[in-house]
Amino acid sequence: MKKHIYTLFLASLCIWAGACSKDFEETNTDPNNLSKITAGSTLNPVLYSLASQNVKQMRSVTAPLMQMFLQTDDFNNSPFFYDFDQNIGASTWNNYYTNLSNIAEMEAAAVRDGLPNYEAIALTLKAYAYSVLTDCFGDVPMANALQAEEEVWYPDFSSQQEIYTQLLADLEYANSIYDLDQGMSYVSDILYQNDVQKWQKFTNSLHLRLLLRISNRPEMGAFDKITAMINNPETYPVFTSGEEAAVLHLNGVAPTLSPWDRPQDFGVFRYYTEFFIDNLKNFEDPRIGVFASTARGLESEDYGYIGQPTDFVENPLPDSIATASGVKRSLAEAPLIIPILSYAEVEFIKAEMAQRGYTANAQEHYENGVRAAIEMWSQEVPEGYFDNPLAAYDGSLERILLQKYYDLFFTDYQAWFERRRTGLPSLPTSASMLNDGEMPSRFYYPIDEANSNFQNYQEAVNRMGGDEINVKVWWDRNN
Repeated sequence: MKKHIYTLFLASLCIWAGACSKDFEETNTDPNNLSKITAGSTLNPVLYSLASQNVKQMRSVTAPLMQMFLQTDDFNNSPFFYDFDQNIGASTWNNYYTNLSNIAEMEAAAVRDGLPNYEAIALTLKAYAYSVLTDCFGDVPMANALQAEEEVWYPDFSSQQEIYTQLLADLEYANSIYDLDQGMSYVSDILYQNDVQKWQKFTNSLHLRLLLRISNRPEMGAFDKITAMINNPETYPVFTSGEEAAVLHLNGVAPTLSPWDRPQDFGVFRYYTEFFIDNLKNFEDPRIGVFASTARGLESEDYGYIGQPTDFVENPLPDSIATASGVKRSLAEAPLIIPILSYAEVEFIKAEMAQRGYTANAQEHYENGVRAAIEMWSQEVPEGYFDNPLAAYDGSLERILLQKYYDLFFTDYQAWFERRRTGLPSLPTSASMLNDGEMPSRFYYPIDEANSNFQNYQEAVNRMGGDEINVKVWWDRNN
């Protein structure tokens, strides 16, 4: 796997941080030209690269697939119509394996130099990256991947159960080695500014996410482990406020620039769906004005918030409406946020656990989650929000997952993963949708990988039951 070179990024970062440390040459030079890479050399480039890739894919894949917003002028290879191009996941595959190579270098340097906090962070980022890969594709190379220097050119595909078993073990170990007294010695990281306590909470919050992801597999004991973690916050600290959440803030000053060179193109021909808009209207939710513009008439009349119907091909909007509510350009303009794992998600996990009867206080955690999701977008929760029967907790998993769906807006592929785990929220379909109206369950493997690593690819395909978009991954509710 090739490695990224991040020299300009790191040099800009040093300026952005205010001062260069005396060991700038050792710490912040091109890793490929170092005789000995440091544990801090690739942390910020990896964070920025993964987040940038994720938010771009959210715009192109997750949003239309999950009926958040769609590009109405594109009917070919359109996730909204359940039409997946053969290479739909190729950019994520390539980006993630490139970054995993750098994470592996970080982990090795941390172990070599006796820096447990950087080792724990590397293990956390590795678990995050591999979890996204395996949840997108199913079985992927892991056990002997990233070993080109050892002349392993064609890595085996690890089964998804093997991958998750290893990731959960890595997160358990990472939590155990954090040293709050040691701190972090390299340039301030762009996510937590070297706050070790927040990194540890990210590790454990990710652990909760991945356990819940595989909770349909009873042999993994996920619900029991989640319960034990929730009931033991001293050993397993997780997010307890929005300030601790894994949300990358990009202020527009190098190196934390917007991932889009032309933010003005971000929302062009992209409109929110009726499903997405109507629920926000039902909630009387202030996020609607952050996400969407109002619908416009032929004479630029303001029609308020109106979404594009799911069956807009068969039943378009009235002729008097020129455009439905569009995607705001400001979402792509710095300052902006890219959620990786929010505090609200942790509260929704706790709410689901309580709703299922494993823990207590489902309503409290539900309301905490909704508040945190709204506040993440710098909005205040309106007085009486939960007096609205359409927004109040009604005791159902459906209500929890519907609000979680909105929390996962702008968060890589997580809304799609949750839909495959639970079948929620229930999304409308239309006669124009392909794939017999069935939401795809995975990406095809990238063409280059299938061609270059054919034997191992074929073994994985045979084990999984095919390289088709309807093949269920190991943890899927329908597997």
